[in-house]
Amino acid sequence: MCGIGGYYLSDGNEPWGIERIQVSLAHRGPDDSGVYEDKDMGVALAHARLSILDISSLGHQPMISPEMGVVLVFNGEIYNFAEIRKDLEDNGVCFKSRSDTEVLLHLYLANRNHVDGVAKMLRRLNGIFTFAIWDKDKESMLLARDALGVKPLYYRADEKGFVFASEIKALLPWHKESDSAKREKAKKRNTIYNEDFEKLDAAEIDRYLTFLWCPGEGTPSRFVRKLCPGQAMWVKHGEVIESFSWYKLPVFAAEKPESSQKPMSHNSFYKGIIKKDAIHSTEKFLRKAVHRQMVADVPLGAFLSGGLDSSSVVAFAREQNPDIRCFTIDVAGAGEEGIVDDLPYAQRVADHLKVPLEIVKVDASLMANDLEEMVFQLDEPLADPAPLNVLYISRLARKQGIKVLLSGAGGDDIFTGYRRHRALMSEKYFAWLPKPVLKVIEGLSTKFDQRRVFFRRLRKLLNGASLEGDARIINYFRWIDRCDLMDLYSAEFRTALGEASVESPMLEFLADLPTHRSRLDRMLALEQRFFLGDHNLNYTDKMSMAEGVEVRVPFLDLDLVDFASSIPDKFKQRRGEGKWVLKKAMEPYLPKDVIYRPKSGFGAPLRKWMQNELRELLRDYLSPLSINRRGIFDSGKVQNLISRNDTGEIDVSYTLLSLLCIEIWCRRFIDENNTNQNGL
Repeated sequence: MCGIGGYYLSDGNEPWGIERIQVSLAHRGPDDSGVYEDKDMGVALAHARLSILDISSLGHQPMISPEMGVVLVFNGEIYNFAEIRKDLEDNGVCFKSRSDTEVLLHLYLANRNHVDGVAKMLRRLNGIFTFAIWDKDKESMLLARDALGVKPLYYRADEKGFVFASEIKALLPWHKESDSAKREKAKKRNTIYNEDFEKLDAAEIDRYLTFLWCPGEGTPSRFVRKLCPGQAMWVKHGEVIESFSWYKLPVFAAEKPESSQKPMSHNSFYKGIIKKDAIHSTEKFLRKAVHRQMVADVPLGAFLSGGLDSSSVVAFAREQNPDIRCFTIDVAGAGEEGIVDDLPYAQRVADHLKVPLEIVKVDASLMANDLEEMVFQLDEPLADPAPLNVLYISRLARKQGIKVLLSGAGGDDIFTGYRRHRALMSEKYFAWLPKPVLKVIEGLSTKFDQRRVFFRRLRKLLNGASLEGDARIINYFRWIDRCDLMDLYSAEFRTALGEASVESPMLEFLADLPTHRSRLDRMLALEQRFFLGDHNLNYTDKMSMAEGVEVRVPFLDLDLVDFASSIPDKFKQRRGEGKWVLKKAMEPYLPKDVIYRPKSGFGAPLRKWMQNELRELLRDYLSPLSINRRGIFDSGKVQNLISRNDTGEIDVSYTLLSLLCIEIWCRRFIDENNTNQNGL
């Protein structure tokens, strides 16, 4: 696990200084670093190494094949590298190291000149990764990202060339102010010219404020994009000449499986399969995934929240390492807001499995003080306190010499575990009603008292009840009504926003799904394509790597994802019970009171923060002066929102957090760089 960056300049441009990119990524790889430059071609690559496999100098990067003119920088892990290595050795390849990096280098060399060779190469990889390969003979650079987006990669392409890095902050020194032509164009686009609007992507900010994260390839910066999960691109002479998808989620399979008498395999599941086979195969694939991802030459630990997913991972991990150290977090005051206290469950699992449990104790004031740092480390604004959980646990793990942590992330996204999955399955009880009646119900739901948990969840279910098809599914991911959000925007920002559709990335994605896929399949596809890569996995990577710790996610092993996708809905959601097949599979290994405990998210007392610990931050970042200077929001509307939340008239804690985080992000990623004549 590492940090990578580099550039490929257009003809005639001066080198940008690759060392500055490398230094910006140093926290991701404190064990080693290196750079490669080809000044004649305007190419440079940087690497910051966190040594996990073959920690010797033989794993140093950039890794170069001088005789073939190929250079590689690689971030991540390839879990099936031993199998690939054996195939290459059988074909005469000799290796100098035990690293998966060298395996990837030779795999590229073996496939680069074959028709569809690169795509075939990528499809062989089971792992988490981003990488860049400079092929001098082809005068081209290949960049790729893993299938589900566990590892991030950002880039900018303009007239100066192409620059990329594992994090946006590594790109900041190279984003100069736009030229005068772009400034004049921006002036015409806005009724009142605001220099920030030249650098900000209004549509992406709109999506962020709607969902609390940015779905798709965009970022709040107009100039920075993400390489999407399962995608790759070729760059030549500083220009992107080809982008292609090398992986599609298994839900895209065109044909509906038919009944068969064949035994189950890792890539198929049959319509007529009985429950016991579904349960047995879930156990088998999860165990294999956990064991496969425990390969490391450094100490390895695990998250243990006390939830089903992390507990299942630990249960199988201890089969390989009986003394695996586990980590959990105890947030003082979280229970005050009706959130289930996780600590007793985590301790129950640790005692049951006989594994050591380290407890990170934090309080509201500490977490509130770290909010600004959280936004900076995340690179993209994300209105969720959960990343702090990962940060604190990773910090303690690193202090204890642990560089790798296993996580239960992804279990909810492949087996169903969120409340929106149950809500979707509950639609059958009212969806048959005439549309005018549904509109009345939808309107009544807006009157529910949002200060009470029950009514917040009921409104989430009924809001958008009259919507149809995919629009209804996407609505479950919203955190604010459209009219309420538009009311918060300034007239200037609404003009800049234009007619941009907040749902377009998701709608375009769902439009390509086979029509026979169920509504639950379609929601899970959104989870796996957007919510995982753009939210959960994004913050997990950024916050763990801020402390120099790699997080692995066994639930997202490609064989397991393939299998889970083919499990019928009735085995995922059964009689209102989510993750039914996983729960049944884990009954021999975990206490039933843990398996069937209430679902709980990260226990942060956000509503209390808004009244107390975050009060000063709100006064600073969302003051009328700050709001008016930025120009995104109407200061009067924001102040009214804060006031009504303070008095308890309404509960808009997450909306206020989203406004706070976008302003923090703008100050760190826009304003500070403007001061230095740089900026996004």
